[in-house]
Amino acid sequence: MSGARPRPKRRCAWAEGELMQAYHDQEWGVPVHDDRRLFEFLVLEGAQAGLSWSTILRKRPGYRAAFRSFDIAAVARFGEADVARLLADAGIVRNRAKIGSAVRNADHALAVVDEFGSLDAFLWQFVGGRTVQNRWRSLGQVPPRTAESDAMSKALRRRGFGFVGSTICYAFMQAVGMVNDHTVGCFRHAQLRGRAGRARKPSRPPARGSPGGSARG
Repeated sequence: MSGARPRPKRRCAWAEGELMQAYHDQEWGVPVHDDRRLFEFLVLEGAQAGLSWSTILRKRPGYRAAFRSFDIAAVARFGEADVARLLADAGIVRNRAKIGSAVRNADHALAVVDEFGSLDAFLWQFVGGRTVQNRWRSLGQVPPRTAESDAMSKALRRRGFGFVGSTICYAFMQAVGMVNDHTVGCFRHAQLRGRAGRARKPSRPPARGSPGGSARG
């Protein structure tokens, strides 16, 4: 007697293709509290503007190489020669405005670390330090922006960050687990209900140039 065939996993409707499915199953919506990975997603979400996320995922290894594995202090030190190098790098999106913004954002991120102790503590404050658990039944119900992403966008822009409009911020919040926007029929929705770790609040800010953050990402 042969065993019953296992049911295929139900995923969010956007998770099509091997690369997107792997990202959906392993990363999207998992709470991130490591400053380097948070900065990575800020850069990648900004780079996506006007493009598909699958395009960015394909270029992700190129971004990690070009941006020194998203070491915030290292990127903040990039000068004109580095910008020229990035503009010639086919492994990333060669858009001068996006590249320049990513470099400037690293410097602004260091200022945030000086003030708040970590990028983690600053960014997670917009959801009170815990994942917002949504219960969308279809992709069409998921909003492109929220009051929380509006507040994050406004705060980041006030500090000089670029490519951080509310829609980009909400995509960032979805990616790093600030909101659980897997639809309720998706197998990951239930799995991530218990993955809402609170952002750490360091007892004292680290020195500028040594961005902090919790060990978990």
